[in-house]
Amino acid sequence: MSPFIGRLGEKKRQWVKSALDAAMFGFVSLLGVFARLMSWRLARRVACLLGDIVLRVGLRRELVYQNIALTFPEKSSEEIHRIAVKVYRNVAVTLLDVLRFPLIRNHDDVAALIDLDPEIYLRRTDNGRQGAVVVSAHYGNWELMAFAFGFLFYPITIVVKQLSNVTIDQSMNKLRTMRGNSVLYDYQAIREGLRQLSDGRVLALLADQSDPSGTYFGEFLGRRATMFHGAAFFALKANVPLFIVMCRNTTDGKYQVDFHEIETSDLTFCKTDIALLSLRYTRVIEDYIRRWPEEWFWLHNRWKNGGDERVLDLDKKDTIQ
Repeated sequence: MSPFIGRLGEKKRQWVKSALDAAMFGFVSLLGVFARLMSWRLARRVACLLGDIVLRVGLRRELVYQNIALTFPEKSSEEIHRIAVKVYRNVAVTLLDVLRFPLIRNHDDVAALIDLDPEIYLRRTDNGRQGAVVVSAHYGNWELMAFAFGFLFYPITIVVKQLSNVTIDQSMNKLRTMRGNSVLYDYQAIREGLRQLSDGRVLALLADQSDPSGTYFGEFLGRRATMFHGAAFFALKANVPLFIVMCRNTTDGKYQVDFHEIETSDLTFCKTDIALLSLRYTRVIEDYIRRWPEEWFWLHNRWKNGGDERVLDLDKKDTIQ
């Protein structure tokens, strides 16, 4: 292939990506307009319908079934399918809730959506005057939880991964920061994150995703995976408390936020203790996933960089719908 033809092919791929990114941004923007015109209950029903459609279309469906079945081998195909339905619905609800953030204007608006009691955090941080690391997961409505905490109590700095779709990435960050929070890209996090902690701010990180550049391995939900040490590094390096905060659905349609302080008083800033601390908060995340599996983001291949290539033969189970 000549260099000229190669350049034409690259330009075509770039044009296709730009067109797809623009189309996706247009769809999300239009969805946001409609979501803000709906009542909260209607938006929830529409989100559930969207989740069902995406599942039926098959977006990452086999991956979701595989992940759930390998984690819960005792569950029947019907149970796995029911969990998957709730997973897709929860992801769609989270998206529409984020698009409705501009409608959250006061504390009563937040209280109507989520119950959040930060007593543990306030007690250990001198009423928010000391820096802290907050760890969570793609679980429940993690975006609303961060938004509510920053709006009701103290603004937090959220460490995020930059999306490949630049316009959607910018729009999401605008929504995340519209009530006081700030965002920090992961590649900027080490120096700036430590500075923020020394200034008494809260640094929030999600610790449940696969790290393609990770060099630390362990078990996550019984399978070999990369282990996320970032939160442990920040907490021990800055000598600040570390909390794990999990958001889950309740029977009344609201979200409940649970705070847990992870013990660090017996640890120092060294590789061994960083690994031990990361194991402590990872085990809490695992416990929540095992208790309420429908709340977790199973669409991500958490184990793809762990070297565990087990694949469940779904034909040996009953057919999953």
